[in-house]
Amino acid sequence: MDLALSSTLAPRFLPQRLPKVCLAVGGDTIEDMLATAESLARENPFLEFRLDYLKQPLAAVPKIHRFLETHQYVTAIGTCRRADNGGKFKGSLAAQLEVLTKANAGGCQLVDVELQSALKAKPEAIAKLRSRAGLILSFHDFHATRKLDDTLEKMLKIPADFYKIVSTATTLSDNVAMMKFLQTHSGQHSLIGLCMGEQGIISRVLGARAGSAFTFGAVDADADLKTAPGQISARDLRGIYRIDQIDAATRIYGVAGDPIGHSLSPVIMNTALRRENVNGVYLPLHAKTLKDLIHCVREIPLHGLSVTMPYKQAILPYLDNTDAHTTKIGACNTVVRGAEGKLYGFNTDIAGILRPLEQRLSIENAKVLVLGAGGAARAAVFGLKERGAEVWILNRTAAKGQKLARQAKARTLKRAELKKVGFDVIINATPVGMGNTRECPLKDDEIQARVVFDMVYDPVETHLLQVARSKGIGVIPGVEMFVQQAARQFEIWTGKPAPVGDMLRAVTVALQERAAQKPPKN
Repeated sequence: MDLALSSTLAPRFLPQRLPKVCLAVGGDTIEDMLATAESLARENPFLEFRLDYLKQPLAAVPKIHRFLETHQYVTAIGTCRRADNGGKFKGSLAAQLEVLTKANAGGCQLVDVELQSALKAKPEAIAKLRSRAGLILSFHDFHATRKLDDTLEKMLKIPADFYKIVSTATTLSDNVAMMKFLQTHSGQHSLIGLCMGEQGIISRVLGARAGSAFTFGAVDADADLKTAPGQISARDLRGIYRIDQIDAATRIYGVAGDPIGHSLSPVIMNTALRRENVNGVYLPLHAKTLKDLIHCVREIPLHGLSVTMPYKQAILPYLDNTDAHTTKIGACNTVVRGAEGKLYGFNTDIAGILRPLEQRLSIENAKVLVLGAGGAARAAVFGLKERGAEVWILNRTAAKGQKLARQAKARTLKRAELKKVGFDVIINATPVGMGNTRECPLKDDEIQARVVFDMVYDPVETHLLQVARSKGIGVIPGVEMFVQQAARQFEIWTGKPAPVGDMLRAVTVALQERAAQKPPKN
């Protein structure tokens, strides 16, 4: 059947307002592609069919037509990107344009043509294609974010319905450049703009607010199902980041560190924002330098920031003021950006430690052993001393433990003395046991206390906690500290009580899902 001559296959009109998320659908076969589209169309009725992923894209068009005829509510983009321009299609320019023409005749209201192809094609060929379909003229930079204005100027010489510029973020600040570009030009032109890569998440979530007509989401979080680096699944864009609710009044928060991909803070913080009806969104920010991070805090601007390794101490000189805990501990994990642009630092790790303990026992006069002398240990030692506990420190490097003990007026303990002293609480403030259930900071016969508190939260049940449970000792899993320090951050930022129960459930489910995806350790 010649699709170009079929009167029953005239392209449908575009809806007046496109959804904010277009789901990019790939696949090795058209059957795989349509099965994915079928499973997700109701939830996400805006789809991009990546025809360049198929060995015979023309042969697939009738099947796409049948799908679109039975899914009249779907808005579809046909894309057949050439290999020279980052796609997988190895055919000629004429063959590419034929695929897109047939895709439009088969029901795709929009087609995507790269700038490079459009410049090589005859102007009348592009004009003819546009007369039949909504034309997206696209440009991809797979290396950097640069010369956005110059690129748009070149693109505007070719009439199109949408101008799509996709760059690669090598810094967080590249997102700022992309969003300022969108804010400047989206009033005059219909633009689609975003940054690829892990550091481009800001533009993917906030781009529509800055003026992008829509953004692209992946079918799934699985890397094999993403059609571009750094894509976020449509499920996460809508579920975690609530992209459909983001508007000009939405407050932006984030967690910054290097690395940051493992962080579950976005899961629990966005859960809290949604539960308490706060118009805000919380993003993971992979900051490779502190200078880059501070630029984003000021320029986006961010209203609140969770700070993790390696910036808890390094950020202090950039803060205009800090609370007493931050000053005492010498580390900041929470930043508030005031209305006047000043940055205020807080440390909520102490709340994360004290709140779970207070639910189990009286801290005053309690004998507590803290394992470690790093940032988390410092928060534990100073917080416990402030509440009147007797604190001992056991650290692998004795000198570092002794220095902390002097500063906090605590005591140190040698490993050989461990069995001679009874404790109410043992707190593991080291990373030992993280990601590996076989490691433990103490030997089984050294674990003697009323309560054992492990700050490691992944896995939820560390070997230390398993041994403590087997001895009938009360345990506090690290997930409780993680949630409680986050709850205190939420309270500082919003002035509202944190929904601790909802936050705990959200992170517990996320950890269970993560554990299910990990291969078993030998």
